[in-house]
Amino acid sequence: MSSLVLGFEEMNKTQLLLVGGKGMNLGELSKIPGIHVPDGFCVSTAGYQKATRNNEVFDSLLNRLSMLKADDREQITETSRMIREIILEAEIPSDVMNEVTHYLSRYGQNQSYAVRSSATAEDLPHASFAGQQDTYLNITGKEAILKHISKCWASLFTDRAVTYRIQNGFDHSQVYLSVIIQRMVFPEASGVLFTADPISSNRKLFSINASYGLGEAIVSGLVTPDCYKIKEGDIVEKNIADKKSAIYDKKNGGTETREIPSGQQKAQVLTDQQILELGKIGKQIQGYFESPQDIEWCLAEDTFYIVQSRPITTLFPIPEHPDQGKHVYLSVGHQQMMTDAMKPLGLSFFLLTTSAPMRIAGGRLFVDIARQLASPDSRNALLKMMGQHDPLLKDALLSLIEPDDLTESSQEQSSKNNNEMPPAADFSPAIVPELIKRNQLSIEELKQTIASKSGTDLFDFILEDIQELRRILFDPQSSAVFMAAINASLWINEKMYEWLGEKNAADVLTQSVPNNITSEMGLALLDAADAIRPYPEVIHYLQQVKEDRFLDELDKVHGGQQAKEAITAFLDKYGMRCAGEIDMTKTRWIEKPSTLIPVLLSHIENFQQHASNLKFEQGKRAAFQKEQDLISSLKQLPDGDQKAAETKQMIDTVRNFIGYREYPKYGMIQRYFVYKQALLKEAEELVQAGILLEKEDIYYLSFEELQNAVLTKETDSQAIHTRKEEYKLFERLTPPRVITSDGETPAGKYKRENLPPEALPGLPVSSGVIEGRARVILKMEEADLQEGDILVTAFTDPSWTALFVSIKGLVTEVGGLMTHGAVIAREYGLPAVVGVENAVKLIKDGQRIRVNGTEGYIEIL
Repeated sequence: MSSLVLGFEEMNKTQLLLVGGKGMNLGELSKIPGIHVPDGFCVSTAGYQKATRNNEVFDSLLNRLSMLKADDREQITETSRMIREIILEAEIPSDVMNEVTHYLSRYGQNQSYAVRSSATAEDLPHASFAGQQDTYLNITGKEAILKHISKCWASLFTDRAVTYRIQNGFDHSQVYLSVIIQRMVFPEASGVLFTADPISSNRKLFSINASYGLGEAIVSGLVTPDCYKIKEGDIVEKNIADKKSAIYDKKNGGTETREIPSGQQKAQVLTDQQILELGKIGKQIQGYFESPQDIEWCLAEDTFYIVQSRPITTLFPIPEHPDQGKHVYLSVGHQQMMTDAMKPLGLSFFLLTTSAPMRIAGGRLFVDIARQLASPDSRNALLKMMGQHDPLLKDALLSLIEPDDLTESSQEQSSKNNNEMPPAADFSPAIVPELIKRNQLSIEELKQTIASKSGTDLFDFILEDIQELRRILFDPQSSAVFMAAINASLWINEKMYEWLGEKNAADVLTQSVPNNITSEMGLALLDAADAIRPYPEVIHYLQQVKEDRFLDELDKVHGGQQAKEAITAFLDKYGMRCAGEIDMTKTRWIEKPSTLIPVLLSHIENFQQHASNLKFEQGKRAAFQKEQDLISSLKQLPDGDQKAAETKQMIDTVRNFIGYREYPKYGMIQRYFVYKQALLKEAEELVQAGILLEKEDIYYLSFEELQNAVLTKETDSQAIHTRKEEYKLFERLTPPRVITSDGETPAGKYKRENLPPEALPGLPVSSGVIEGRARVILKMEEADLQEGDILVTAFTDPSWTALFVSIKGLVTEVGGLMTHGAVIAREYGLPAVVGVENAVKLIKDGQRIRVNGTEGYIEIL
């Protein structure tokens, strides 16, 4: 058997590098009993390599391509064109031509064939690359087939294929192309079968697209297909489309578009019997491949032919569940304002810190709430909490609950607050500084003690100290402090609307409160900018910085010593923070201080000296004036003195205690960084001993695995490599707010009336209306903000607070009323709307937008 050309029946699943993902899958499909696959063969990647071998110009262009980024469009276009020309002009090796001739004689020289590309980076479990290379239909004759083999090879370097590889981290020189030559089927109908619904992600719902003629009409978007859905062997939905045209074969080769007879245009393409038969075929194929499949099929003479099957790569993995019962999982990332994938060490530390029933899927954490949903009381409490925290989460959950299980309480009262006045905190404002002092003393003791620990003693100590962290995080007294403030804030909003008709009155009252470690951090960076602003040479130096060791040379510049002291002081207090900080493996500011330079430079340009004090005092005045206005208005009402007294008590509770809301997490992140530094020292020893390649490899081990590696002086390097590849995949996935054990991912919707046309709805979390330029920013270090800009991003955690002093409004895809971004937006007086689905895609960078933080919507102006 030649390695240059292989028949489908000669292939096996170990030959990915020879026949590519599409070819390998066809070989496997042809082995499934009862599945009809049109005959065919593959010109292997060995043939492609032989045709391009020893071509210096080709190699040089490949090297040039490897240096480009996805946004280098013009260079990608020109370099790719030159590579395609070289491939098209190259002769197909004679032994490849002989093998192709041999297989054509077996299947029929005069038959019509489909000539299709199959790359080694295509139809893979973690990257489909669907449609990146070319397909040619109804090709007849040896010469024409050989010509189209070269065309397929060249299509490995279309602009879209090259860009896709760059975006997905594939090396152009390590991706090869085989070519499938498969007998054409001339179908009455064709389409795609998904063995998991691509819209809801429900693994129990099959979805079929069907249209007349060849499937290219669906792929090219020429026609809207029929859509049928099957669940557990029954047709549960049929949408019959108006199909005006279809693609058919031409007698002399190639294809053409023809109009469908009027009587067929609105007819059902497949009969109900055929739909169910196709469903059974899909179930068989999915069982063989052991994963949900995207299957291309065609129907000819009442027989279904399968011409491709690939894994569905867009489905978010289902969290592992311990039994066959139905489970419902909430995304922890949406509650923690960090929906990025986490590395294994970060995941294991978070699991050690919490006592909630959590599961891991797709590099994210999910909490199992099946038990809470089973009980009416706990279900109602959960829905009420979700209604306050994230209405989209609540709405998604409601869609999963049977109507008979919903009481009037869970449907209507879950979003209402208790009309009783919440009890004021049973402690004085002095409790907040006391709690902070206790936390800091504990951190200092940790730093001193851990310095003497190493080896297995270190791991035992960390496990012991995590219990101290848990005690602090879940201290009832600590929780009571900020919960009193949260409840008082909700009470104020409800009562002021009821009594005065004023929405979100508490928003202004929370500006410039004391003891908010996160908002203080934002102001502290303004102070650091003050220390730099007087020194032009320092500013110029910082504008040129590309290395993270810039502080080492900073004091050589006039004013550098003062700047260095200011930046170092900031890092000493806040340097353990970063974007996505709940994942302890994320790079901290103190590890990469250059992250802060764009923000510092922006502050220097956009603010005057002492801006932090001015901002804080301005917020205090606004809050005081709001308090006076409310009290004055309330006293004019019946029972006004009583209402004013109650409200004053609630305002004092909010202002005394809401700032502490941010502190427990700050303490957790401090502890995580102390643990991380100690573990990286252990990692350095493992690297020196040749047990690890680099110290960051420990991020791909769980805490227990790392502990075992230190004990045994052994690691599984292949497992670490596999997890690195998995992490790259997980980074590209978008986690759902809710996912069930069936794989369903219900999406909540805002139920809002009287929105302006085409407004984007969200959750109002900080009052006010602001217009300005949208700056869509996904990474803090890429921020280029001017005063008056509106920040649009996927999510914000405390690290983003450094940007809040420069903006006039905030829009995020994730968040709730009491998440960090919302709390800080209110304290800084920024109109903010969170939970705006697909905000970073629907709002373009630089567009002028209006943010209505009172009603909760965005208008693109």
